[in-house]
Amino acid sequence: MIRFMQPWWLLTLLPVLALAACYVWRQRHRRAYAMRFTNVELLRTVAPKGLGWRRHAAATALLLALVALATGMARPAVDTREPLERATVMLAIDVSLSMQADDVAPNRLEAAQEAAKQFVGELPASYNLGLVSFAKSANVLVPPTKDRDAVTTAIDGLTLAESTATGEAVFTCLEAIRSVPADGAAGIPPARIVLLSDGYRTAGRSVEEAAAAAQAANVPVSTIAFGTDSGQVDINGQPQRVPVDRLALADLAKTTEGYFYEAASVSELKQVYQDMGSSIGFRTEPREITQWYAGVALLLALCAGGLSLLWTSRLL
Repeated sequence: MIRFMQPWWLLTLLPVLALAACYVWRQRHRRAYAMRFTNVELLRTVAPKGLGWRRHAAATALLLALVALATGMARPAVDTREPLERATVMLAIDVSLSMQADDVAPNRLEAAQEAAKQFVGELPASYNLGLVSFAKSANVLVPPTKDRDAVTTAIDGLTLAESTATGEAVFTCLEAIRSVPADGAAGIPPARIVLLSDGYRTAGRSVEEAAAAAQAANVPVSTIAFGTDSGQVDINGQPQRVPVDRLALADLAKTTEGYFYEAASVSELKQVYQDMGSSIGFRTEPREITQWYAGVALLLALCAGGLSLLWTSRLL
């Protein structure tokens, strides 16, 4: 169906219609004037045979060309269904104080940031990518988007805070995934959560609740453990051991049918999205066809000039 993006330009059809009306009036006036010559038989002998309908062909083509040009000024468009990739990956990065431990060089947080940025660089450009940071609570820093620079910038800007709300991170990611527009596709998009942490939950809902919610939503959670059992940090001047809770992270991944890693590499991270598949929704977008109208107008104008030269030896 054709619609017009700037319909007020259709007013330019009014002068074209006025010109057409003048042409019709003029032709009727010429016919009436010609009939004043009463000796028709004599007129036939002295006047050459007329052009008949051909006399109007060039004018008709010219008027149609003007109609096409005037209509084209309103920017006609047709609705097209453009495919939209909805597959979504949410990165959840632990920013608790334990992530400053240097048992993973240069420290756990910086190692997690580097792995996350490598993952961003490897993820197919057609996928949506979002970022959540979590400590005492979880926050969406970047909602699902195809803007990789925004995610990379947010990763570089991560800062540490107290506590670890691992379960809340998963729930927050699930909410962000549900926010991806449907665009004509059924259900939530195929999605994965990649959670980078050193483990032990100290705040928010339990990891078990989060695993159950992710399993119900059919969203696998792949977990990446950063750190060793000998990790240690200074908190308020007191050294504290911060071993990695591998069991909780592994159980979260297993329950949701994700992957669990103790060390991340680009090749390992690829497995997170290799089986994701895709969900193609469709967004209705107007596709402008002004050039079609301009082309028709040009063709009609050429026809008008050609017919006039052929039958009257004049351009118009």
